Amino acid sequence: MKAYLLLEDGCIFEGEAFGGVNQQIGEVVFNTSMTGYQEIFTDYSYQGQILVMTYPMIGNYGLNYDDVESQKPVIKGLVVREACTTPSNWKSEMGLDYYMKQNNIMGIEGVDTRMLVKHLRDHGTKRGIITTSLENKKDLLNNLLESNVVEKSYTPEVSTKNPYIIPGNGPKIALMDFGVKLNIIRVLQSYGCQITVLPYNTSVEDILKIRADGLFLSNGPGNPEGLISVAQNIQKLVNELPIFGICMGHQLLGMSAGAKTFKLPFGHRGANHPVKDLINNRVYITSQNHGYAIDEDTLNKNLYNVTHRNLNDGTVEGIKHKYLPVFSVQYHPEASPGPMDSKYLFDQFLNNVKGDKQAV
Repeated sequence: MKAYLLLEDGCIFEGEAFGGVNQQIGEVVFNTSMTGYQEIFTDYSYQGQILVMTYPMIGNYGLNYDDVESQKPVIKGLVVREACTTPSNWKSEMGLDYYMKQNNIMGIEGVDTRMLVKHLRDHGTKRGIITTSLENKKDLLNNLLESNVVEKSYTPEVSTKNPYIIPGNGPKIALMDFGVKLNIIRVLQSYGCQITVLPYNTSVEDILKIRADGLFLSNGPGNPEGLISVAQNIQKLVNELPIFGICMGHQLLGMSAGAKTFKLPFGHRGANHPVKDLINNRVYITSQNHGYAIDEDTLNKNLYNVTHRNLNDGTVEGIKHKYLPVFSVQYHPEASPGPMDSKYLFDQFLNNVKGDKQAV
């Protein structure tokens, strides 16, 4: 069956449908990772997005029930050059087409993804619709232009509705869930932490009632400017607890210090982004998935230092409070693309939580 990706600027990319036949509107973004597609599909940060994979063959090692970052895939659609029909891997439990059908997600293969990605790099991410018919192209374009998939804050959709506790014998961590990846929880568990996962809009009073030893601000999808009230709550907690933020958590920590955020032209999504740690003068290969960044000129430099910088475009990748055990990074150290180069950030957080005088 023919399938089409129609962008808001009128560009059309044609291919063959696979997976579930389910017309969807989403923000069209691309990821440059060569592997890890199942983790990407299930990362809440892709809520509301149609994903383009730049690697030419997707599905070659199959999918399974273990390598996930949430309970189900969240992408609105998938665009690939070739969808592999003969996966080979000892962990493979199903093929890509079956997985997409089971989750009612439509895919398109046979697309010139190099041309599509070049278009997105030149003109920025676009709203798009994935469909099997262009008979009502004018109506489809109108629907696209009226859609708010780019500006929307998806956090209320993906955050836990009720608090829950993950047992542990170590430090007590309060985790604000903006769309947390399961691997973040797995890493904290590896340190023995007792984790209380909280809804994104939990009040300052309720967070302090937990009597946690540290506060973790998770990753999440969408526009951080829709969570100003959350940033205001974080501002009140900075003097109360050691804090570590990742991705959305990083942006919200910056906003709590008065910073604004801005939308990147085509975002950072992939497993090979070079980031320089300005404190120890080292460069790390990082996994990233975000469409927004902190505006460095608006950050309160009296309270925060910039600690990490993206070497591709110079954007802020990390900040640290000058006087308090509070810091964040824009990238995903738990994804381990290095593979373990960025583990020191979790070590730093746990040292802060334990009150190590040498920790920063």
